[in-house]
Amino acid sequence: MKTGLIKFRLTQYTGENKTLAFIRYTITGGAATAVHYSILIVLVETLHLQPAIPAVIGALCGALVAYVGNHKFTFNSSASHGVALPRFMLIAAIGAALNGVIVWAGTAFLGWHYIIAQLLATLLVLLITYQLNRSWTFQ
Repeated sequence: MKTGLIKFRLTQYTGENKTLAFIRYTITGGAATAVHYSILIVLVETLHLQPAIPAVIGALCGALVAYVGNHKFTFNSSASHGVALPRFMLIAAIGAALNGVIVWAGTAFLGWHYIIAQLLATLLVLLITYQLNRSWTFQ
C-alpha cells in the first residue's frame, strides 16, 4: 500500500500528471506569449501595420520559445527534435493561423480592440494546442 502511495506522489512531480503538465505548459506559454505580444504591439504601434499579420508573426516567434520550453520542462519528452520540432511547428502554424483569424474577425467584424481579440485568441489557441501537443507532438 505505501509503495503505491509513494509512487503516486512521485509521479505528480515528474511530468506524468496531466494537471502538472498543463501548469507547466501554461508557464512556458506565458513566456512565449510575452514574446508574441511584444512583437504584435511593436509592429502595430510603431510600424502601424494592421493587427492580423503582426499577430501571426508574433505567434510564430512565440512558438519557437514554446518549443524549447515544452520539449523537456512541460512534457519531459524523449522524442527527437527531428520528429517533435516539425510536429510542433505544424501545430504552431495551425495555431498561428487560427490566432490571426480570431484577431481579424474580432477587429474587422466585431469592432473589438486588437488586444481584446488577441486575449480571446490566446485562450482558445492555448487549449487546442495543449491537447494536440500532449497527444501527438511530444509522444
